[in-house]
Amino acid sequence: MPRTVIYDLKGGFGSLKRVNELYELESEAQGRGGVWTGPTVINTAPPIYPSPYLASLSTGAIPPRPTISTVKYWSDFSHLYYHPRSIVQLNDYSLGSSIQPFENYTSGDELFDSLDKEHDLLDRDLRLWVEECDQMQGIQVFTGSDDAWGGFASRYVERLRDEYGKVGIWVWGIEGWQEEGRKDKKLLKATNGAKALHDLSTYASHYVPISNIPPHLPKYVSLNRLSAWHTSALLAIAIESVALPCRLRGDGRRRTTFNDFEAALNTNGNQRISQLTFSILDPQVLKDKRKPDGDPFRGDPRAGNPQQFHALAGEDSKEASDIAGTNLDVDLFPEEMHENLESRKRVEKAAHVFGRVESLRGPFAVHGVGSQYDDAEEYSRKRRRLYGIPVLEKYRSSLPFEMLDTFPEIFRGVSDSGLVAVHASLSTSSTVAKRVKELQRVVTRTVGLDERESLSNGLGEIAEAYEEGWSSGSDDDSDD
Repeated sequence: MPRTVIYDLKGGFGSLKRVNELYELESEAQGRGGVWTGPTVINTAPPIYPSPYLASLSTGAIPPRPTISTVKYWSDFSHLYYHPRSIVQLNDYSLGSSIQPFENYTSGDELFDSLDKEHDLLDRDLRLWVEECDQMQGIQVFTGSDDAWGGFASRYVERLRDEYGKVGIWVWGIEGWQEEGRKDKKLLKATNGAKALHDLSTYASHYVPISNIPPHLPKYVSLNRLSAWHTSALLAIAIESVALPCRLRGDGRRRTTFNDFEAALNTNGNQRISQLTFSILDPQVLKDKRKPDGDPFRGDPRAGNPQQFHALAGEDSKEASDIAGTNLDVDLFPEEMHENLESRKRVEKAAHVFGRVESLRGPFAVHGVGSQYDDAEEYSRKRRRLYGIPVLEKYRSSLPFEMLDTFPEIFRGVSDSGLVAVHASLSTSSTVAKRVKELQRVVTRTVGLDERESLSNGLGEIAEAYEEGWSSGSDDDSDD
């Protein structure tokens, strides 16, 4: 059963309170008295009122659907009861502060160092949950990576690795939208991202950098780029879907774990950075395609895109799926800076894939839960590794993704059922090397001499892992 620990800045939790209807903290309430006996002055911050959605839930009324104007904090669309120990507020920084912004990698590093010396964060916040777990599969860390949270998370993951050396640690690093015209901010974010990528990929079992707003979206996605509610929903459907096989029982097969993902993605032992992509599909069209009398040319099952799937519809299903796996609609991998659409297309065509994990959920999954894992599949996997052919692991589940009433309406052409099929993929490819090399060039201009050489060399070694055994020879960047 998953356990959760959430760190956020002062004011970042919105109206969410540690004590709720299900949990109480009697020990803390009884221990609030101090040794001071003199006069006290209480300064009260302005209250944060719950959103109309949460207020309706607390009164038992039918809740209105959240809107962009009513969602200001992530807690405004969350209807879960968190254990008080899951909520950890960091009072040293305030959310959105212009006086002391939490945007520099070093600030997060120093904050963790000071808090850990005072409290031993893992012992205070995490150990309780770990001790309650039987056969713990691993630890997932979701963090911002291009601001101070990158430094905080890097130190946290380093401590996790020291404490739980054999446990799989997966980190999903989210990079924010970079505003046009703010070159200084973009360089700061790129520098923070470079440090986070270097440190997190060193200590984590696997690191997945994610852009919270992909630069190029299909027509069926209608996204408000300024709404964290919208952007987080796009990431949630991708991450939840690609990791679904690790949360399901194996339908007569052995259970899938993150270790299986790592075995497919990390083909040479040093490829711990992956690219996340996905597509949304219409479940009803997929069901019709599976009928004996179904029209295989009825249209593209991808939402809102009715006439572009004909080239794949009549081909063998396995071959078509393999082709689709490399050209999914939404690419969440952070793009290179100062790059236009045409150059991105050239990168995608030239990219060499080393390993790929695909998760297909919805009515096109005809093989039940789990992967097709047998002796022939194992032999095929070994042969692919030997000859440098991309390793492919494919998992299928008949469970569609259910968009709850708090999920924003960001997909056009979705049926009223609120169910969508998702084809999600994680892959290790030469695209990672291009991104890492770009970050390496950035740090040579923005990082001080005391850490420039070690950081640049470390990024160079990471990039080499995605070129070893394969090189196009034509689009290698020359070092100036």
